[in-house]
Amino acid sequence: MSSVQDPFYIVKEEIQESIDKLQSSFHQWERISCDTGAQVHLTKDLLAACESIEWQVDELDKAISVAARDPSWYGIDEAELEKRRRWTSTARTQVGNARKAVVAGREVNITVRRELMRMPNSQQTDKSNQYTQDNDDLIQSESDRQVLLIKQQDEELDELSASVERIGGVGLTIHEELLAQEKIIDDLGMEMDSTSTRLDFVQKKVAMVMKKASAKGQLMMILFLVVLFIILFVLVFLT
Repeated sequence: MSSVQDPFYIVKEEIQESIDKLQSSFHQWERISCDTGAQVHLTKDLLAACESIEWQVDELDKAISVAARDPSWYGIDEAELEKRRRWTSTARTQVGNARKAVVAGREVNITVRRELMRMPNSQQTDKSNQYTQDNDDLIQSESDRQVLLIKQQDEELDELSASVERIGGVGLTIHEELLAQEKIIDDLGMEMDSTSTRLDFVQKKVAMVMKKASAKGQLMMILFLVVLFIILFVLVFLT
């Protein structure tokens, strides 16, 4: 099966696009000032994206495990299976590292906020009076940037949701195809067993008749068996 038709590569491409977007958002998260509304919002989006991608990679690993039971049936070999396992392992590591960094950054922000809350009220008041005018413009600029970031994240989440739906559809298609192929194999096995039983019966009958028949009778029996074989061939293989 070519990589273009293989469902694995279709799902892999979807997941890789999600990982690329996750890394882009992660770099953007690193550049945002700590303890801002934009970073808090982006942190939630990053954690949600990590969870979604990890779920997709887990599902892909399950599909690889199914294919590993009978690689020849799916037209792949052990080298290809190992290659696919390495890719899912690498993808899981990338997402895991991003998740750990985001969680660690969130915990640092929480610690900073707690320390600020412990500062004396007089010190907070002095700093507030000192920087109020300067912060007005900064707050307005930050607010505008947050609006843009939220809009961008909404669009990325919509795309991620569409990707998850497509992956789910591919997974259902693969499952239905496996069930259909399994039923065909079972039916073929039952048909072969039935045919084998009928042939064994006919062979036994022929052996008994051949022992009892004369030369002329044997010739007639051979002709009869040829006709019977043709009929069975038509019934089994052409109907």
